[in-house]
Amino acid sequence: MPSIRKTKTGSGATAVQVVRYAQRKVVILKHCGSGKTPDEVAALVEHAQEWVARGMPQPSLFAIPEKETVSVASLQHMGTTHHFAREVLLAALARSGFGALHDPLLCDLALMRLIEPASKLRTVSLLKQYFAVAYGERTVYRALHEMAKQKGDAEKIAVTFAKEKLSSDLALVLYDVTTLYFETFEKDELRVPGFSKDNKSQQPQIVVGLLVTREGFPLGYEVFKGNTFEGHTMLPVLESFTKAHNVTTPTVVADAAMISRENVAKLKERGLSYIVGARLANAPPRIIEKIAAALGAKDGATVRIATDHGDCVCDFSAKRYRKDKHEMEKQTAKASALVAKGEPGKRAKFVVKENDKETYVLNDALVAKAKLLLGVKGYYTNIAEETLSNKEVVARYHDLWNVEASFRMAKHDLSTRPIFHRKEDAIRAHMVICFVALTLGKSIELATGLSIRRFIDALWSVTDARIVDTATGKEFMLRSPVDNAMKSVLKKLGLSY
Repeated sequence: MPSIRKTKTGSGATAVQVVRYAQRKVVILKHCGSGKTPDEVAALVEHAQEWVARGMPQPSLFAIPEKETVSVASLQHMGTTHHFAREVLLAALARSGFGALHDPLLCDLALMRLIEPASKLRTVSLLKQYFAVAYGERTVYRALHEMAKQKGDAEKIAVTFAKEKLSSDLALVLYDVTTLYFETFEKDELRVPGFSKDNKSQQPQIVVGLLVTREGFPLGYEVFKGNTFEGHTMLPVLESFTKAHNVTTPTVVADAAMISRENVAKLKERGLSYIVGARLANAPPRIIEKIAAALGAKDGATVRIATDHGDCVCDFSAKRYRKDKHEMEKQTAKASALVAKGEPGKRAKFVVKENDKETYVLNDALVAKAKLLLGVKGYYTNIAEETLSNKEVVARYHDLWNVEASFRMAKHDLSTRPIFHRKEDAIRAHMVICFVALTLGKSIELATGLSIRRFIDALWSVTDARIVDTATGKEFMLRSPVDNAMKSVLKKLGLSY
């Protein structure tokens, strides 16, 4: 049976060896190292005992319990990682249902968009640096083709989470559109210059339509050519969504750009309800006069009038009135100054050219119409008042800020744009990654009440130090303390520590 021997070396240190005796001779099985202090020698003896125990064919009945005693002098710090952050985010991702995708690469790329958005190449480097997770660059780019096909599965997981965890029946969904530009001037069938919400009109872009719940939780999206008019995107997105998830009669809330006679007809034809913003400035004067008379400039007052676009619900806000009045006074002052100079000005709202003359005058009719609409906001709907009151229609429309908040998170926190990919598969894979990241981010925000930036900062404060005992070669991971505040956040996510 092997035994442990300590012997003095020529330098005065103590060598620790695992030996056995054969025919009165010492056979060295393992040289564990040399120590100069009692602590170093004790650590080497423990290492020798562990080595002997691992090599025994049958465990000893009197095995010495493993200790964590080490010599501080022999310890070496090999680097710091953030395994805690990755463990928590992966657990949150699994809680959201995305573990069902069975695609570790997609999950890691989505996590990194929350932590530190970057190019795919840079992300691969950061995964190795922060988590010691290695992916080959070629592996990532080759995987994008298959990743693009996971859009449908990702949306089904998001919808299931909304139903089960957020208790959403999908009876009401919010819809809006944004544009994402490319860091290039080359265009193709998908990447086309168009009306840019990012002030990048010279660069090609794509149009993205997003559906979310009332809380702003993403449900699904569609990608369109960069020059697609946003009013033409809503119906395709709704049709795709209702077909994929067996939602028969949802109510969609969208802004004024989505309304048209054609859209209204198709929504009614498909049995869909809608609440969309109304551009009252385009309404006939008689309708505007009727609305103003009914509201009477009373704060909180509402009125409902039948129109070709459905019922027009209007409300009056004293706060909005003060804001609108201030803006109108600035515009009329500008218009008056331009008229006095005989100039048309650029984008001057209340200046008009006098008939058959080269002079410009104040547009009194437009000024009068604008005064009637001060403080007034309108909404079109095909939902009967008995089903949804005027105030409820207004409240539902105001939920649209949640879509805008989701877009802000996607554009700023996740850096969805600019897009650097050229091939369509890679572009669509990029959108799948961003959708998964956005969904995870919103689920974390809704559960914890923290912004995703504050949540990531809290995770990042917990680090894992990699320590190696140079005397024994044994490696340890030493984690910094997880405070009660962090434990409370984890509890809100349904995670324990």
